[in-house]
Order: sequence, then C-alpha cells, then structure tokens
Amino acid sequence: MKAIILNKNGGPEVLTIHEITEPETTNGAVKIKIKAFGLNKLESYVRQGIIEATAIPAVLGIEAVGEVVEDKSGRFEIGQKVITVMGGLGMTRQGSYAEYVVSPVENVLAINSNISYEELAAIPESFGTIAIALDKVLKIRAGEILLIKGGTSAAGAAAILYAKLKGLKVIATTRNVNKFLRLKELGADYMIIDNGNVSEEVRKIVPDGVHKALDVVGGDKGILDTVAAVRPFGEVTVIGLLGGPPIIPDLNLMTQLGQSVKISFSQSGLLGNPAYPLQESPLSLIAEHIASGKMISIRTATFRFDEIADAHKLMDSNKTNGKIVIIV
Repeated sequence: MKAIILNKNGGPEVLTIHEITEPETTNGAVKIKIKAFGLNKLESYVRQGIIEATAIPAVLGIEAVGEVVEDKSGRFEIGQKVITVMGGLGMTRQGSYAEYVVSPVENVLAINSNISYEELAAIPESFGTIAIALDKVLKIRAGEILLIKGGTSAAGAAAILYAKLKGLKVIATTRNVNKFLRLKELGADYMIIDNGNVSEEVRKIVPDGVHKALDVVGGDKGILDTVAAVRPFGEVTVIGLLGGPPIIPDLNLMTQLGQSVKISFSQSGLLGNPAYPLQESPLSLIAEHIASGKMISIRTATFRFDEIADAHKLMDSNKTNGKIVIIV
C-alpha cells in the first residue's frame, strides 16, 4: 500500500510517498480502507522534531475516515462507513497517512449519515477534543457565557459551533484581524482581537467575567490572561499549543489564579478510552448536523494524497480558518 513516510525531521518536504506492507488485522481490531483524513498541528510538531516520534521512519496521522474491509471484533459489517481516532494512532502505531490502517475496535465509530468522506474527515479529532473539554471537563450548561480563545483554529471553530448547539453565549477571539469575520460566520455572539489583553476586553462585555473559558492558544502569559477573564468559581481548560507550551513558570496559586478559578489541561487522548468511549461522544450527531446543513463545516481546504507537503505548508502558515483535509 502507499503511505506517506517521515524519514527525518524537517520541513514539509520530508514527507514522501512510499510503498509499504499493508498492516495485518489483529484480534479485536478493525482494518479500514482510508478515504480521507484531517491534519493536526501535533503532526507538524512531530515532523519538525518539536515533539519526538516514537520511531523514525514513521507514518503520521491521528485520525481518519473510511470503510471497514476486515473486522476481527465482530462489531462492524464490511463496507461500514467509520471514523478512527486516537488510541496511539500515529504515535505508538502506524498512523493514518496511508491507504489502510488497523485500529482497536474501541477507537472506531460507525457513521450512518450520508455525509461525504471529505466533510467527515474534518470532524473526529477537532470535535472529539472539544466534546471532552466542554462536556466532560467544563461541564457546560445552556445559558452560560463561554470564552473561546483561538476561535479560528480548527478546534476553536469546532468549539464555537458545539457551544452554540448546546445553547451557550460565546465570546471568541482571534489574533489575526483578517480572520475576525470568520468568528461571526461560525456563530460567535461577541468577537475580540487578541492583543494580549483579552480579559480587559471581555470585562467590557461581561463586567463580572465569563462563567468558563476554553483556551486553544496556550502560552504562559496568555493562560493567565484567560484566567483573569473568568468570574469567581469559574473554570478554564487549556487544549492548545498555538502560543507555546502551556507552562506557567513560578505560578503563584494564591495571586495568579483569579478568584477561586479552577484551571486544567484537557487531554484529547482520552477519546476512545474507557473513560470516554467513542459511542458516548457527539461525533455521529455532528456528522448528521453537517450533512443536513444544520451546522456549517469547519473544513476550509482539501488536498490530494500526493499534495501532503503543500498541505503541511498551509498548516504551518496558520493561514487557514479551520480544518485541512487530505483525500486518499
């Protein structure tokens, strides 16, 4: 089968297509013919060597969509449309930058809507990450006011759409003035340009502060600015690294965490884990909403399999307003 191989760290040009052995289906696992997959910033960091790969050569990719061609779990019919995400995909085992992948049954979810593979590929990791952060960590409720920092990233866009679906008011930010209107298109109630003082701008809109905040940007100063935008007994969860690692040097719990504000890092690796089975996620519902037009897609660019280097160049530029998808 064809696969995109990372043979060494470097720029997008180090990703090259090779013929490799098709993976064998093990007990309790499902073999999937990949139709499309979404790109994730993590894969760029691994490619560059910022995050170390388990081994090189490597096949990257932490999510994919396609159809079942072999199932040793007995759960799926051959030809079933599915998504697969996490469970070591692209990290501890072969990733999705290939024509076939074998995944543990726990990390495979059937999709029964008529959504195209191209649109479906924009959903798994972004909306799965958001579901964990908003439903499981922040435990959002209708009527609350949610701050989303980094609203034009793929995860940020998914967060805006999902929060509005759940009945929240959303204040969303972007660091790029040219992406400001994208926040409105996604459904944000209020939009802010992030110049490093988001908390001040938030409190002009909501003097008491927001109930909860989702930080897709990260970075030490940015996280503390997010905390400052939250009202007493509120909560912040961080999911992103766009502004740097979520490390706060010399953190003073008494003076830097607002007024009894809780802070956490939401781990997307729990998706498909016993703590959060895929069947409990809203991924199938999201697919139905996008297929029916009730929700807009976060896909903003599509490339062919042999255009992977160009796709990574676009991802590295941060010029896209959502998810990049590769058609296999």
